[in-house]
Amino acid sequence: MIKVVIVEDDLMAASINKQYILRTPGLDVTATFHNGKEAWEYLKRKKVDLLILDLYMPNSSGLELLTNIRKEKSLVEVIMVTAANDVKTLDTVLKLGILDYLVKPFRYERFAVAINKFLLKNRIMSSGLSFSQEDVDDSISLRKENNLNKQVELSKGLQDKTLSLIRNYMNKRIGESLTSEDISEATRLSKVTVRRYMNYLIDRNEVVSEVDYKTGGRPSIRYKSNIT
Repeated sequence: MIKVVIVEDDLMAASINKQYILRTPGLDVTATFHNGKEAWEYLKRKKVDLLILDLYMPNSSGLELLTNIRKEKSLVEVIMVTAANDVKTLDTVLKLGILDYLVKPFRYERFAVAINKFLLKNRIMSSGLSFSQEDVDDSISLRKENNLNKQVELSKGLQDKTLSLIRNYMNKRIGESLTSEDISEATRLSKVTVRRYMNYLIDRNEVVSEVDYKTGGRPSIRYKSNIT
């Protein structure tokens, strides 16, 4: 069982995050804290695999807790959940090695993306086996620019024509669960290109993703249109 700790001072937000976590089999919320100080005392004594961490809290902020965790060389994965949307904060926590950054309010679909990313990375790291470039692309988030400004990201790397091609294909396949290979073959784009555009569509809640472990080999990401 994968051990998850939630650190969130808003009681309702903490409850919602717990419900989100428990939707995924194999994850267990072992503790919930409403301030960074109590959470730090717990983390010094207990092994935790994943931390869902708010930024603004009394008695030691999420940033202070994250800094302490990294100073102690802890390998716990951290998903930051916060209302902070300034560039300085994002840059600071990214440098402290967070897995993902969710800006409140967010939908379950975006939360699930972060959880699936954690699960895939955890599976790869714990397998002790070799990995491919596709594994790295699937498990590591390359969305810094997306989180800062989606329009800037589009102008820097994504093309309207390609985005329309993928968007139209997904909208014609509503209800179908598709791999990057499926989309690549249908659109004649590379799998790396497909993943970049799918990440953009996930951030816009146009597409949701899930990890498929029933492949007989390495787990893969499957995508489904979120348009109803």
